[in-house]
Amino acid sequence: MATVSFQGATRIYPGSDHPAVDKLELEIGDGEFMVLVGPSGCGKSTSLRMLAGLEEVNEGRIFIGERDVTDLPPKDRDIAMVFQNYALYPHMTVADNMGFALKMQNVPKAERQQRVLEAAHLLGLEDFLNRKPKALSGGQRQRVAMGRAIVRQPHVFLMDEPLSNLDAKLRVSTRTQIAALQARLGVTTVYVTHDQVEAMTMGHRVAVMKDGILQQVDSPLALYDKPDNLFVAGFIGSPAMNLLSGTITEGGVQIGDYVVPIARDVLAKAAGEKTLTIGIRPENFEIADAGIAVDVSVVEELGSDTYLYGTLAGLADEDKLIAQQIVARISARHTAREAGKVRLTADPATIHVFSNESQKRIS
Repeated sequence: MATVSFQGATRIYPGSDHPAVDKLELEIGDGEFMVLVGPSGCGKSTSLRMLAGLEEVNEGRIFIGERDVTDLPPKDRDIAMVFQNYALYPHMTVADNMGFALKMQNVPKAERQQRVLEAAHLLGLEDFLNRKPKALSGGQRQRVAMGRAIVRQPHVFLMDEPLSNLDAKLRVSTRTQIAALQARLGVTTVYVTHDQVEAMTMGHRVAVMKDGILQQVDSPLALYDKPDNLFVAGFIGSPAMNLLSGTITEGGVQIGDYVVPIARDVLAKAAGEKTLTIGIRPENFEIADAGIAVDVSVVEELGSDTYLYGTLAGLADEDKLIAQQIVARISARHTAREAGKVRLTADPATIHVFSNESQKRIS
């Protein structure tokens, strides 16, 4: 096993004015499952490809264990990569696909077969070893691609959105299998995804990226409970955190006709600012007699929960079309079942406060 270290790693594509990955500093522990997450174009896949040796590192260094692999070719890095599109050889059987890399390394046939059988057992592929990829489902093909990586017994697994081509139900079951498999094998794993639900459920730690810059690295719950800035707050969580900008007044922040109470020491950190953004998770809202006035447009009843979707009350119809949506998760047994006006409040301890100037959380 091995650690992975990005030390100021930068990638600038030819003809580009700004880096695709800008001075990435990231330490990944031995046996850790690290997830890189962010919107399209944030630099997460480029970071993975730099680690794999598929992209040039223009500045900085990358280490696997104690080895500086910055300038090493991919074959000498002792990594195994699982791609989004499976990349299986259509004319080979499952067993031949899984053992092909070992064959290229001149591993004896008996050892190759043993490793393939062990990987097939781990992945539940014993009954498919003699099939061709065209005779497999999408989930089975993805497991073959993973098996091909496992048999190599690398120091680091690299996974580039391996579940993107699967349907929603299969993605849920496969992601739990991948997490359980990584825990069993204990191999350092770097996993790239744009799906923050995958990131939250699979990673020991999650690195959130935007525009090539690392925004925050922490455990999934820490990212959820204490986002460093407005981007992380809005990106992590499903449904997303409600982010509402309001005017600073005596005792709090005014949203519509309601003043959200904010502690004086927090307001003091925004000295000189006129507005702040407050963040409230949907599950922290409660319907009350006094609170933020919301015109509810849609009510979704999901059995265990009910979601209210709306906008700040008092907006003109044309303004509602472009206004930020407010989402509240309330008890499924609550009597509010129709669209209309409600007032929502939250425990002050659950309210996040962000500076509009620095974008940083100040609460």
